[in-house]
Amino acid sequence: MNARPGRLWVVATPIGNLGDFSPRAKEVLARVALIAAEDTRHSAPLLAQLGPHAPLLALHEHNEREQAQRIVARLLAGEEVALISDAGTPLISDPGFRLVRAAREAACEVSPVPGPCAAIAALSVAGLPSDRFVFEGFLPAKAAARRERLRVLADETRTLIFYESSHRIVETLSDMVAVFGAQREAVLARELTKRFETVLGAPLETLHARVLADADQQRGEFVLVVNGADGEDEAATLAAGRRIFALLREELPPSRAARLAAAISGAPRKQLYAEESQPAE
Repeated sequence: MNARPGRLWVVATPIGNLGDFSPRAKEVLARVALIAAEDTRHSAPLLAQLGPHAPLLALHEHNEREQAQRIVARLLAGEEVALISDAGTPLISDPGFRLVRAAREAACEVSPVPGPCAAIAALSVAGLPSDRFVFEGFLPAKAAARRERLRVLADETRTLIFYESSHRIVETLSDMVAVFGAQREAVLARELTKRFETVLGAPLETLHARVLADADQQRGEFVLVVNGADGEDEAATLAAGRRIFALLREELPPSRAARLAAAISGAPRKQLYAEESQPAE
C-alpha cells in the first residue's frame, strides 16, 4: 500500500448543454483510475466525448454503502477516483454522501471540481431574493406527505428551491397554491440549458394554470424557486396556525386543538378545523 492515499474528485458535469463541461472536469476524468457514476448507461455517452476514459463503476442509493468501501480501498492504495452523478453536482439530491464521508474518515483527500448545479442555475435567473435560501430537493411523492411538508415550510422567510418531476409538477403546483397561497411569487425553471429551456415567473396560481393548460410545460426536469413568506402576511399566520394545530392535535380533540391554535397564532379557527376533515391521499 502506498504511503500516501489517492484523492477522490467530486466532479460536476453538464445538466444539459455539453458546452458547460469544464476543461478541468474533462482533464480529471481523463486521468483517474476509476469513475463512480450514478447510472453507467447514462454516463457512458457523456464520457465518450473525452475519448478513452477510466472504467465506470455504478454507485447509487441501493449499493453505495458497499461500493464506498471498495472505492476507499482503492484510494488507500494510492489511486485517484472521480465521482459523478447523472447530471450536475454530485450529492445534490444524488448519491455520494456516504462515499465522501467514508473517504474523509479514512483520511483520504476529497476535492471538488465545481460546475453546473440546476438549483443554483435556477436561483441565479429567478429574480427572487438569493442572499438566503433553502434547498429542499424533491418533495414526497404521496400527496398527503407532500402537503404536510409544504405546511412545515409555509412560513419560511428564505427563498425555497425544489426539484420536481414531470409526473408530479401539476399536482405539486396545485398543493403549493393551497398551502403557500395563490399570490406567492415563484419561478418555474424547466429543462435548464437544454433546447426547450423555459423560465416562467408568476404568482403560484398563474403558474399552475399555465402548466395545466400547456402539455409542453409538463415535460422535462423542473426546478421551482418560491419566494419566502412575509412574516406579517396572512399565509405566514395560517402556516403558524397549522403547525401549532398539528402539535395540539396529538393530545387534544380537533375542535379544541383548532380553537387553541387559532387563539395562539391568529389563524382562522374554521379553516384549521376544516383541513382536519379533508381526506388524505
